[in-house]
Amino acid sequence: MADLKPVYRADTKAAAELAIDELETKWDEKYPIVLESWRSKWELLSAYFRYPKAIRKPIYTTNAVEVVHRQFRKLTKTKGAFPNENSLLKLLYIGINQVSNKWTMPISNWALTIAQLSIYFKGSLDGIIKI
Repeated sequence: MADLKPVYRADTKAAAELAIDELETKWDEKYPIVLESWRSKWELLSAYFRYPKAIRKPIYTTNAVEVVHRQFRKLTKTKGAFPNENSLLKLLYIGINQVSNKWTMPISNWALTIAQLSIYFKGSLDGIIKI
């Protein structure tokens, strides 16, 4: 929903709260339970505003996750059943390896994101990435 973008793309937590107020005036009549849930869990949902935008965007962007889920659905929808869990895991592993060869789009501002992550989560990326 396009009306949610001003909430999660806001520059500050205060700006996001103003955007929720606007969202609520427009959609509260139709979706009161959803908006009440957002309000009651706002401290948890808004925790990512303590990070810079370079880190926040990968948190709220789900395109990569959706691509992986779509690939998994394509692989499994024609199969009736799997004899065991390992056969499913093997199929998904092979499928993700094949589709990952097609992922050639660079992630925008990835270097900045990695730099910010290494500052905020000092030491967590040391074994994975050389900075």
